[in-house]
Amino acid sequence: MNNSILGSLSFMRFQILIVGYIRILLNCYAFAICFSSKRLFAALYFLSFVCDAVDGWCARKFNQASTFGAVLDMVTDRISTACLLVILSQVYRPSLVFLSLLALDIASHWLQMYSSFLVGKASHKDVKDSSNWLFKLYYGNRMFMGYCCVACEVLYIALFLISSKHTENLMDVVVTTLKQGSPLSLLVAISLLGCSIKQVINIIQMKTAADACVLYDTEKKQKR
Repeated sequence: MNNSILGSLSFMRFQILIVGYIRILLNCYAFAICFSSKRLFAALYFLSFVCDAVDGWCARKFNQASTFGAVLDMVTDRISTACLLVILSQVYRPSLVFLSLLALDIASHWLQMYSSFLVGKASHKDVKDSSNWLFKLYYGNRMFMGYCCVACEVLYIALFLISSKHTENLMDVVVTTLKQGSPLSLLVAISLLGCSIKQVINIIQMKTAADACVLYDTEKKQKR
């Protein structure tokens, strides 16, 4: 491979990483103005989410995927979602709902990432050996995964936008919104379904990854 091709590939990889850094800046500014300009926050936050999809598509399309890029994307995703869930925990009651979702999101993804590299897998999305059909469907079908991930983020953003004051009852707001019969009601309903599926998958992922860690330790002891 000549120097010009190597140079082009290196520049392309640099550009893909730049998208990841732009996402971080977008999120920082979005959260800085989240209470003073809700709509701008929602637009910037969702733009960052879209950049993640574009970044991943470009990396796969041009074969420029890297371990650092994958880790950077996951860390950015987890931190941005965690920050939004913390904000929602201050807006709605009971706050434990959002704090529990935060803990589940971080724990399941961290365990999945760790267990994957522990057994020598190239990606945490490699779940071909899993016996759970829903877990395999999630990581095996990008459309389904995309729906669940987008649904979560859209639901969180919608909940933040429709909150009118602090310490609102979450169930009351959700039920009232669903009863309105408006386009927003349909959006919340569709997002709520996808988000619920995503949380079930997170639980499955956490248990599967924990079992993999235990199995790794058991096999390691047996080889001694």
